[in-house]
Amino acid sequence: MELRRLTYFLAVAEELHFGRAASRLEIAQPPLSRQIAALEADIGTLLFDRSRSQIRLTQAGTVLERHARVLVDRLEAAYKETRLVGDGGAGRLRVAFVGSASHGVLPNLIKSYRSHFPKVELALSAMNNAELHSALVQREIDLAVARPSLKDDELRAEVLVHEELILALPDNSDVASRDPIALKDLSDQTFVLYPRRPRPSYADSVLDICRKEGFEPAALELAQDFQTAISLVSVGVGVSVVPESVSQTSRPGVVFRRYEGFNPGTGLTIHARRDNQSAQVSQFMDVTRKFVRKR
Repeated sequence: MELRRLTYFLAVAEELHFGRAASRLEIAQPPLSRQIAALEADIGTLLFDRSRSQIRLTQAGTVLERHARVLVDRLEAAYKETRLVGDGGAGRLRVAFVGSASHGVLPNLIKSYRSHFPKVELALSAMNNAELHSALVQREIDLAVARPSLKDDELRAEVLVHEELILALPDNSDVASRDPIALKDLSDQTFVLYPRRPRPSYADSVLDICRKEGFEPAALELAQDFQTAISLVSVGVGVSVVPESVSQTSRPGVVFRRYEGFNPGTGLTIHARRDNQSAQVSQFMDVTRKFVRKR
């Protein structure tokens, strides 16, 4: 009620005419006059000098006009910002992703979302699948980009991409010169896989592929994340099996090769809690669906 009275007061202060102010506010003049009188009674002073020929602000009215305009402008700005955040046009969106997702299509998806919603603050971080699931459950993030997916009926999902698996080899390895390269012929190699924990993980998926090809790697080096695994490959520790999109980014000391053998591929899936109905999350999912269709 007080805010409405201030709005009424400002209209009269700007028009200096109750009739014009009432027309502008789309109300009748008598209720407007009563509201101004009630405001004056609440404050305990006259705000307008009234005469038949002209209405003027009193000194007290001039002071109130200055403060009221600031208050009303701030509140209108607050309403506007609140509506913008509520509609998904602003606010904050927390997105976490597996490290290997930083190669390939995810950066382009992020750019696409930013182009549609430039006022939304994106908080980006890298996590493994177990950390992604825990962070979603605990509402520490809004979206998780997992490889290949998270198993939880409480999460909704949008598949972003499915891709082949390829080999990451030291550039001085004899294996790199073979053509073709059969996966089963790498049984004498050290396999550099990730993450080290928790298990089971992507590393176990690669080991399952090896078993389907009839072998166990001669040795196993487990790294905590993708970046560490690639670094170990680059200095000759061993070979790794990685998503094809990784090869789009050159890495000194590493070459990428296709292999012959069982290749189920891998994918990226974007997850959100089913009960997270924020406009920002829904719009990111919409952008993802359109992005996938275009590809």
